[in-house]
Amino acid sequence: MPELPEVETVRRGLQPAMEGALVTAVETRRPELRFPLPGNLAEALTGHHIAALGRRAKYLAIELDDATVLVCHLGMSGSFRIEETATEAPGGFYHERSKDVAHDHVILHLRGADGRARRIIYNDPRRFGFMFLTTRADMQSHPHLKDLGIEPTGNALDAEALAQVLHNRKAPLKAALLDQRAIAGLGNIYVCEALWRAGLSPKRAARTLVRADGAPTPRCALLAEAVRTVIADAIAAGGSSLRDYRQADGSLGYFQHTFAVYDREGQPCVRPGCSGTVRRTVQSGRSTFHCTTCQK
Repeated sequence: MPELPEVETVRRGLQPAMEGALVTAVETRRPELRFPLPGNLAEALTGHHIAALGRRAKYLAIELDDATVLVCHLGMSGSFRIEETATEAPGGFYHERSKDVAHDHVILHLRGADGRARRIIYNDPRRFGFMFLTTRADMQSHPHLKDLGIEPTGNALDAEALAQVLHNRKAPLKAALLDQRAIAGLGNIYVCEALWRAGLSPKRAARTLVRADGAPTPRCALLAEAVRTVIADAIAAGGSSLRDYRQADGSLGYFQHTFAVYDREGQPCVRPGCSGTVRRTVQSGRSTFHCTTCQK
């Protein structure tokens, strides 16, 4: 499933093509994805300009000039494609995304501020993504969004905030970090990477990073910094590749992944001075990659 950096990279790739554009028509080629599509989707969007393209956790938010917001979740295999002179999918993914037109389910017809017509095509082979309409005022209280935790970007996730999330949690550290009610948008890949950067075992009890009085330990501060930097580095890499590809040939680039532990089972740990090997275990049905030598 796409994680926060991938969704943010998609947002940045779509932004130049969508913001300020007029929605001239909307096609829905099936009535539902994971959930039924809004019955008034075409009516709500057509004739309005796109004021802003935002993101909350792993959700894209397309805000119109009348404060209507179309919120999109990519699910397991969803992606957007821009059709103009090129047909590249903005944002890059560790697993390749489909360009099979048989899986094109929603198409937004736009006219940009430059007068050029383009189509924004949502493609989703597994149809596990979904879309819903809300308003700017009601968005944060929507059932899909109201229980999301703090964003792991910027300075919001500091040691004190992370300590509140982990305090008295008996769950394994990795499970606690994946709880979207605590921290919004963290997924399996970047939790594995952040725990490696902080030198912490994914299996240790989450509460061991917090003192009895609720204050963060030095390890908690280290983990908060690791989470913020691994997400920031991933977003920066995606943004850089998009800019580089636009300068080179005008097309949209792909997110470049360099993982320290994720999907590196059996390979040497890359931490300087560590002689360990990356191991794969299963926690709550999901693969966990970590070095048992330097992650404690």
